[in-house]
Amino acid sequence: MPRPLVEVDAVPASTFCLTDELVPFSSGWHTHRRHQLLYAASGALHLEVAEAQWLLPPQRAAWLAGGTRHRVSATQPATLCTVYLEPSHVPAAPEGDCRVFVLPPLAREMLLYSTRWGPERAPRDKVAESFFSALAHLLVEWAAEPREWRLPRARTPELERAMAYTLARLAGPVTLGGAAKAAGLSQRTLARRFEEEAGTSWRRFLHDARMLRAMELLAEDGARVTQTAYTVGFESLAAFTHAFTAFTGERPRDFRQRVARGVTLPVHATAPPRRRKRAG
Repeated sequence: MPRPLVEVDAVPASTFCLTDELVPFSSGWHTHRRHQLLYAASGALHLEVAEAQWLLPPQRAAWLAGGTRHRVSATQPATLCTVYLEPSHVPAAPEGDCRVFVLPPLAREMLLYSTRWGPERAPRDKVAESFFSALAHLLVEWAAEPREWRLPRARTPELERAMAYTLARLAGPVTLGGAAKAAGLSQRTLARRFEEEAGTSWRRFLHDARMLRAMELLAEDGARVTQTAYTVGFESLAAFTHAFTAFTGERPRDFRQRVARGVTLPVHATAPPRRRKRAG
């Protein structure tokens, strides 16, 4: 029997958790009226907002303020666990439209526990209301120290071409000269445009893109650290391990083992994005 579809903004309950088992997909650009706490219990989600993009493997979550235009996608199967909070239930919301942060153990357990209250829950369930109220208050503390594991988004066609060229060649070889040629700019002009428009250097963009791609690859079933290192342009495992550990705070092997621990959750299917708003 097919699962019932959920139109998120039409759910009567003010706060609830929605879960879904996702095959490779893209939600399309959309907004939700409620605030949102987005989390992948397994696999990895790719989150985009107007000026930035992030990878969300387990142990990392995103706060999205109500009304924030965003897009969520996944290149491999992932388990979605997202909590929706009525703005009036979050009196001291985190600053900004989007903040990505590391989930402490308590946060992860609370998110997994929240799956007992799906979109069909009784709107006046006092236990649920108390639980989500506590979650909303703790959220402010958890999101106080965001992690800048992100890539900027281009605002002009030239920089978009340079970024696309770079992202398509993470395994190498890739050069600033090649990116500049793809953008139709001189190397000096492209370097300046990266600093002015994206707030980073081209070389830093390449490095961070390789790290984020490595995190995505390591979240896949059967991933191997050595193969991942070569796939993202490193010639030695030692150099990759050093770079990855400096970027994430943990060794690739430890990251892979942690992300590989799957979590089984109840599923509340969401409507296809073209007809209704999909979770994400």
